[in-house]
Amino acid sequence: MMHRACCVAALAAASALACSGAGDEGAEGAGGADAATAIDIAGFATPESVLHDPMGDVYLVSNINGSPVDKDGNGFISRLTPDGEVVALRWIDGTAEGVTLNAPKGMAIQGSSLFVADIDCVRMFDLTSGSPTGEVCVEGATFLNDVAPDDQGTLWVTDSGLRAGPGGLVPSGTDALYRLSPDGRMATIGRGEWLGRPNGVAVGPRGVFVATFGTGEVFQVAVDGAHTRVMPASDRQLDGIEFLDDGGFMFSSWGDACVYRVSGDGSVERIVTGLDAPADIGYDRGRARVLIPLFNENRVLIRSLD
Repeated sequence: MMHRACCVAALAAASALACSGAGDEGAEGAGGADAATAIDIAGFATPESVLHDPMGDVYLVSNINGSPVDKDGNGFISRLTPDGEVVALRWIDGTAEGVTLNAPKGMAIQGSSLFVADIDCVRMFDLTSGSPTGEVCVEGATFLNDVAPDDQGTLWVTDSGLRAGPGGLVPSGTDALYRLSPDGRMATIGRGEWLGRPNGVAVGPRGVFVATFGTGEVFQVAVDGAHTRVMPASDRQLDGIEFLDDGGFMFSSWGDACVYRVSGDGSVERIVTGLDAPADIGYDRGRARVLIPLFNENRVLIRSLD
């Protein structure tokens, strides 16, 4: 079940290190876009995801700004240049009139629209202006976490199945994988504990891959829900996942405090290490860069894959 507001038109038209406080202060960038790219930007507020917008050639950062499950209306999305300059810290601002954004997490671009996972809704914004264009809310969802587009004009959406408990986040039993069609319908691809707290989702040449936080594995899933394990279960606590051009992929790991790269030939290596809570990573394909939000440190790292 879902609630739709101005969503059908938007979807059809679319057919994607030290701690520093944040808030109304501007973020500060360090470094430049030279060949040995290593840029650190501080001043965010619980950054959960980074996404490259290739059309505008900017990086978008979702800021939860508080608890990941609170409908507090203060989440925001930042815009950065590839050099690390903050163009607008609160480009899309949940506190602004007419904007709803609570705890934004994964983001995706489809056509001229930006889609953002936000607790129990996928919210849509104009990619150029940042103006809200609609939403699709999922009845019973508790932790919509990531969004990924496919070449059919649809979006894959994960629910990590978490809610607030006495000592922090606890299982809610809503683990799910959804597929949002251009007409605004949300189909359930899979639901249940077998999903292992699904977190990141990516669509690429090898199909749909899901990285799990609870069971620490990667699996490939089909439209009918059939799934095949790609990486075995572990205590790695996986978050974001991105496909690479060689048929491989990379994923972030809270448990191992790093970003892994799995090459097309199956070899596995740690490409960025010593990370505190690396969340939903992004990929700047043209520059061969991994974009890393540090959830606990309120920072974003930009690192070259070369």
